[in-house]
Amino acid sequence: MKQYLRLGGARFKPEMPAPIVARRLRGERNPFKCLKFFGTAGAPMQEYARQIGFEAENAGCDRAGAAIVRGVTFSLKPGEALQLFGPNGSGKSSLLSMFAGLFAPVEGALTWASGGARSPTPFENSIFFMGHESSVKPSLTALENLEFWARIYGAAKEGVREALCTVGGDDFSGLRASRLSAGQRRRLELARSVLANRPVWLLDEPAAAIDGAGVEIIRQLTDGHRRRGGISIIATHDDLGGGFKRLELGR
Repeated sequence: MKQYLRLGGARFKPEMPAPIVARRLRGERNPFKCLKFFGTAGAPMQEYARQIGFEAENAGCDRAGAAIVRGVTFSLKPGEALQLFGPNGSGKSSLLSMFAGLFAPVEGALTWASGGARSPTPFENSIFFMGHESSVKPSLTALENLEFWARIYGAAKEGVREALCTVGGDDFSGLRASRLSAGQRRRLELARSVLANRPVWLLDEPAAAIDGAGVEIIRQLTDGHRRRGGISIIATHDDLGGGFKRLELGR
């Protein structure tokens, strides 16, 4: 005989992932479409094919020729995450760009490690980078935008709707991006992280213009990413809770 939990007048299987339970309690449509991304107790999430670690040792970067950040030191193993905190102009975005390999540190060292390989720059096809500038094409619908990125990442087209569902985008999938709110466009950007299937996430203010429910989605995404052995470095003013190392800038 099957056993169920009862919450809010609804029945749930005990092994159902918490994010799916939350979606049902909020009354969202078709919450089970996202089940594959979050995994289940009986079918754990598949780890990334490449497990990567990263460390910075007394690293520093400049902006427009002026020193902005110095002495950055930390290390991340597969399955760990770091939050960058600091006021505007403290160098969070510059650090993320440097970690992504867009420019080299002016001092100190960065080291990416995977197996026996070590490199001062990111390994090929290992980084998902979400910056301030939007990658959304306004003339395409939300769904068409993700289909475009699925081709770029070599992802299966069947996963596009699941990625959109994962960020709560079911209701605006058919809308042109030009009609989306700022928060909806940001959710659309987050959906790319699901399609990219990259073991390293560098996210610059992913919660900008996003409501409380959207911040919870970011927590769920990063938690799932860590459980797959991925690492995340996130610049944000929002505290994403436990499980994150912290680096304070501008102090």
